[in-house]
Amino acid sequence: MSKSIYDINEINSPPAGGVGGFAEIIVPLALPKNYTWSIPDHMKEQLHIGCRVEVNLGKNKKYAGIVKRIHNEKPEFFEAKDILNVLDIEPVVFEEQLKLWEWIASYYMCSEGEVMAAALPAHFKLSSETILVYNDEYGDDFSLLDHDEYLVAEALLIKKELKLTEVQQVLDSSHVYPVINRLILKNVCFVWEALKQSYAPKKENYVLLNPEYNSEEKLSDLLNNWTRAPKQMELLLSYLHLVKTEGEVTKTNLLKKSNASDAQLKGLVDKEILRVEKRVIDRLQYLPKDIKIDFELTVLQQEILEKTQQLFTEKQVCLLHGVTSSGKTLIYIKLIEQIIRQGKQVLYMLPEIALTSQIIRRLQKHFGGHIGIYHSKFSQNERVEIWNKVKSGEMKIVLGARSSMFLPFQNLGMIICDEEHDTSYKQHDPAPRYNGRDAAIYFASLFGAKTLLGSATPSLESYHNAITSKYGLTELMQRYGDVHLPPIEIIDTKKVFQKEKGKVMLSPPLIRGK
Repeated sequence: MSKSIYDINEINSPPAGGVGGFAEIIVPLALPKNYTWSIPDHMKEQLHIGCRVEVNLGKNKKYAGIVKRIHNEKPEFFEAKDILNVLDIEPVVFEEQLKLWEWIASYYMCSEGEVMAAALPAHFKLSSETILVYNDEYGDDFSLLDHDEYLVAEALLIKKELKLTEVQQVLDSSHVYPVINRLILKNVCFVWEALKQSYAPKKENYVLLNPEYNSEEKLSDLLNNWTRAPKQMELLLSYLHLVKTEGEVTKTNLLKKSNASDAQLKGLVDKEILRVEKRVIDRLQYLPKDIKIDFELTVLQQEILEKTQQLFTEKQVCLLHGVTSSGKTLIYIKLIEQIIRQGKQVLYMLPEIALTSQIIRRLQKHFGGHIGIYHSKFSQNERVEIWNKVKSGEMKIVLGARSSMFLPFQNLGMIICDEEHDTSYKQHDPAPRYNGRDAAIYFASLFGAKTLLGSATPSLESYHNAITSKYGLTELMQRYGDVHLPPIEIIDTKKVFQKEKGKVMLSPPLIRGK
């Protein structure tokens, strides 16, 4: 029987993998257990725990699985198949994520494959059931593709859709995953299962001056001897102004500022005065990475902050029970500041409904570019970019719903689970049917990180754990600015209805506004 989430100190971690000839691999299916594959000699140096590999399951089906463990335990009752290909140079997930997947599968009675399917962005998942769809926006210029990529791209251009079995026929090989992976990264095709969601870098057209006119003398000659096309002259002057004031000029910005048309820009490009260059840009909003804490805590809030810090020296989990508008978020911000100044990462979890633009702007005001947002309304493209920034350690703070817990943190210092009582932390369908708050407590324990639960109306189980000293407990029962809680008056509507001789929708005190 699985141990309770609340007996957090008694949880045992799974054994770590070692160098060997076999690998335990998680496949994104509801399998009763993970299976073992053999590692070919030429792959042993490049294979790491957390990397994706191409494996054959059954006769013809192939999947991208995650290496969970490398070992020397040869299967007793069957001959292990070879891993076909290694798909990643470096791990997609860390060992802490794999331990979390194992715990969720055990505690919530599902398979690790189902957890993997829920945890990874769609871009990381491929199977032999996948259908590839050609991306018409790529065009038909395949000069930058290698031989195998060219063959598949040409077939896709003609047929528009290909099953993986058809790709195998085109290449006359069963080892097609690396080729497909490269085509997806180059935006040549999409995965049908997530057609609008498969990762592709976002591109923007930038306008540049032909290097021939970089010298002042050449540029002056060009402008002084201009005889026709006054609209093109206006567009060129607008470009020169923008490049001085903004440094780099996008096509969209230039046409908007100059009130010009595509045809006028094309005229300057045809004359080889300007040129347009397509560049990959980041989807995530760039903000200065400054920490600006421009407020002071009240005396009571400062006491609660210090008490919370003291409790964290003894407990891994602490419950902050604070009435509505008591300033719990200000305490969170102070704690977040302390953690990221130590060089660690913070996960700030909220129920999906509470992820409003107000809380996002508030945190961005204080932490700028250190913070990223992760929830269901983000496209899979944006999710992959956040995933990579969290994995590299570039993103220090993540504000997200329950799924943000699956991000590949490598130096987690604290998880804040606000509105911890909210039922939307629980996933009901499909599997894994996990509770984000409880899983977050376990996940934090893997890093030796602290978990702060916050609520004005704590759940019964969290409050019980707090008053029985399993968790630390702090209580903030005074509203910010000494604002009084609204008065509550209980009205017996039966008596009101009897007096009024009939049912009424609103009671007289409610009508009077008292």
